[in-house]
Amino acid sequence: MSSAGNVYNVSFDLSLQGFDLSPEKAIVAFVFAALNYIIILFCNSFLLFTIITNKGLHEPMYILLLNLPINDLIGSTCLFPHIMRELLFDTRTMSFSICITQAFFIHVYALSAVFILTAMAYDRYVAICQPMRYTTIMNNVHLMKIILLVWLSNLTLIAVLFILLLRLPRCRSYLTHPYCDNPSLLQLVCGDTTINNIYGLLLTAVCQVISVGLILYTYLQILIACFRNKSSDTRSKALQTCGTHLVVFILFECLGLFTIISYRIKDISPHLRKFIAVAAMILPPTMNPVIYGMRTKEIRVKGTTFFKKKVFAL
Repeated sequence: MSSAGNVYNVSFDLSLQGFDLSPEKAIVAFVFAALNYIIILFCNSFLLFTIITNKGLHEPMYILLLNLPINDLIGSTCLFPHIMRELLFDTRTMSFSICITQAFFIHVYALSAVFILTAMAYDRYVAICQPMRYTTIMNNVHLMKIILLVWLSNLTLIAVLFILLLRLPRCRSYLTHPYCDNPSLLQLVCGDTTINNIYGLLLTAVCQVISVGLILYTYLQILIACFRNKSSDTRSKALQTCGTHLVVFILFECLGLFTIISYRIKDISPHLRKFIAVAAMILPPTMNPVIYGMRTKEIRVKGTTFFKKKVFAL
């Protein structure tokens, strides 16, 4: 009876631990977060606009890349407004429905990033290892199928994750994580979470094995093809493009791994856990447009040309 009473008496609003900063430090953190969010919005929007408005970039490689800034904008937008609100007002509350929505889109962002980077690795594999068949394989129909597969499989897998979560009774309302995600929400329920844990672990394991396995295979084949190619210019361009992609993938994987590990280590500092969790959501959306914009010659040249024409013309 007491368990049922706890379920029915649980608050609709969740209590948050907050960042435990002094008012002065909270203002500094707010300014930093606001500037970071503005940079993310500007850089990712600029990358999107550069690819969309330049017909020379309407190739499979860049159309697949187009999904990355879209995904980064989704991830950062479901996090930064919440963090800035907490830093500025220190309300330490959030409605359960908003928390679920935030958690859903954060998981969509994380899984989409892995799938998009895997699709981009496949595109580079076809372009470098089968250049004569590239236009035939990566035609518009096949490209749209890849993009639909990335987003629909992602949304379906995450939807199942949250359907399993929402079927459980909730008897706690105190959230210790800086933002809402599936592991932190599972800590609020008082039912049997075995099915949720098994599905979550299987989802993570299978997606990681498939994505990492495909990327390792494609890059091994790309390296072999590059060393067989006698043209130093072709080899250099291929390695530079793939190196950029690999840097982004390793950055995302390492931050995601640190976040997962931080949940498993009970003795870890709460401040360090918060820092790792927030860094995993902040760094990729900040770094991705900079890395691709600066390291990809076509985007850098066309983006710079557009900027000079539109801005300096004023």
